[in-house]
Amino acid sequence: MKSEKIKIGILGGSFDPAHKGHLAISKEARKRFDLKKIIWAITKKNPFKKESSTSVSKRIKKCKKVIGKNFFIKVKFYEDIIKSNKTIDLINYLKKNRNIKVYFLMGADNLINFHKWHKSKLISKKSNIIVFDRHGFKKNSLKSKTFMKLGKSIITFVEFKKVNISSSQLRKI
Repeated sequence: MKSEKIKIGILGGSFDPAHKGHLAISKEARKRFDLKKIIWAITKKNPFKKESSTSVSKRIKKCKKVIGKNFFIKVKFYEDIIKSNKTIDLINYLKKNRNIKVYFLMGADNLINFHKWHKSKLISKKSNIIVFDRHGFKKNSLKSKTFMKLGKSIITFVEFKKVNISSSQLRKI
């Protein structure tokens, strides 16, 4: 008898800072896709953003505070283990366990430039891409190169009760 694969979600980012929008996406993903756990894969530096002035350890602490008692979410820093900050390398590392099915979670704002990500086509082949609507980004994300090319067969676009907040807004406070 073949055992069913364990479904895990990955929400990657600099989490600078983590906020209730990240938590809302994680809870919605768990509920809709029956995910066993969600990993907040924190990166030292997002290749598309300037370097954070907040240390990784402080960002991890903030993540854990935002997560609270939502024990299905784990905060992890993999870059020292996999020697990379590339999403595809993290997915390949996690998929070494053949019993895992990966769901890659992202906000609609990230889908707009997803075609510029390192080996984005491979990411879409090795994981289920789940895109969460973000205030003001739906139209452009659905017109993005990636969505036009891959479409609904590869990308699941999730509309839900959004939390209108972003890390960049919080950094300005």
